[in-house]
Amino acid sequence: MEPLRADKFDEICPSTLNPFRFGRDKWAALVIACLEDGPRRFSELRVPLHRVTPKVLTQSLRLLEQDGLISRTEYAVPVRRVVYELTPLGRSMLGPIRTACQWTADHWDELLDARESEITR
Repeated sequence: MEPLRADKFDEICPSTLNPFRFGRDKWAALVIACLEDGPRRFSELRVPLHRVTPKVLTQSLRLLEQDGLISRTEYAVPVRRVVYELTPLGRSMLGPIRTACQWTADHWDELLDARESEITR
């Protein structure tokens, strides 16, 4: 499995222009996207999610686990480690997330224009 890249997400992600929200916090879709290729440790998730504080990332992971979208597995041997992975329910979110991201990219200029015109009113 390839390591996660620090530049996996655009600096504006998650954008307030995106009208879609997945999960109970703004980072949920990005965490789900990071787990698409398989289980990851917390330190691996921190690479592309470097703008998220460890505390907020921990909260996001807990919420996703409570919602049944990810599972958390703790191993004690040979060294203590924790890995997170998508559940089947979480994996089913990948398609809608991709669709929402593509829709937002396709309509970015319109969303930006609408937001700016609302601000100037």
